[in-house]
Amino acid sequence: MNILIVKLSSLGDVVHTMPAVQDIRRALPNAQIDWVVEPAFAPLVQRCAGVQRVVPCALRTWRKSWWTAATRTAWRAFKTELAQVQYDAVIDCQGLAKSAIIARCAQLSDGGKRYAMANSTDGSGYEAATRWLADVAIDMPQHVHAVERSRLLCAQALGYQLQNTVDGEKNQSYGLVVQAFTAQAATKYVADRNIAFIHGTSREDKCWSELHWVQLGQRLMAQGYSISLVHGNDAEQQRSQQIAAALASSTGMVDGGATGCVVQVWPRMSLDALTDQLAQCAGVIGVDSGLSHIAVALDVPHVQLYNFATAWRTGPRGDGMGMRRQVSVFAQPEPSVDQVWQAWLQVAPSIQAASN
Repeated sequence: MNILIVKLSSLGDVVHTMPAVQDIRRALPNAQIDWVVEPAFAPLVQRCAGVQRVVPCALRTWRKSWWTAATRTAWRAFKTELAQVQYDAVIDCQGLAKSAIIARCAQLSDGGKRYAMANSTDGSGYEAATRWLADVAIDMPQHVHAVERSRLLCAQALGYQLQNTVDGEKNQSYGLVVQAFTAQAATKYVADRNIAFIHGTSREDKCWSELHWVQLGQRLMAQGYSISLVHGNDAEQQRSQQIAAALASSTGMVDGGATGCVVQVWPRMSLDALTDQLAQCAGVIGVDSGLSHIAVALDVPHVQLYNFATAWRTGPRGDGMGMRRQVSVFAQPEPSVDQVWQAWLQVAPSIQAASN
């Protein structure tokens, strides 16, 4: 059976779709699963266990220059590549007009069908075209976590029963494969007992104040943790450097310190390389962003910060077994340092358990 997943963007949404692929692998072990995604996220999808073919689709770029010969050539090349396989099921997990159009471009086998959501869900983007252009539209519960939404859609489209839900599963599998590190490579950017700070996000109103990051870093370093700061653009790099400088001056610890904890700004990395580095960390603390959702997929101890009441829809869910390796913290206008610290104390025991 050939199955095509259409989930183009954004980074967090792509990560939230990975558990559905793992469900398909369990239910239909002989299926070929392909995925259409924006090129920026293709390296991550290539790390998703069970995905045989990743088809990059630069729709964001093409929409900005749709009239040019280069875009027309790229569009034709994409459709030619997509047509190499005929699909028994094409599943639009995004629910937008753009994803519905891409789903229509896929070639179906005899009896093949296109599936999509029949309705919007609370807090998630949805456009009616996804329902009109699909062969089968599947009703979704109104109040549903982003991970479970994709899982339910794929299960109903392909006719299998979910073994469990996100709330009840101890370690929700995302199937995100991490490259093995040598001892030398593993410590290149990851110091002992290292905590990564993910302070950057696509929306300024999701950020946490620099002063709070500094104060939190001071508390962690007093407990013997090292701090690494992650960035993906020039503005985030500048903020990383400012936070690192404030921490270094207040604690006396600098990048490359011979003993004790250190504070460092990681170099800018590709998405797959950054995933490998985050997997080596003792923990991650971050705002609501795609990189924080990668930390969830990696199952590292993690605290996720929310300035809006949306953690129920996109945040870590816990394991349903009393052990909280990953928690979210919500407050307005933003969580306090004390709130984040108390959340960290909830997940910190899992670091101690892993080291014993």
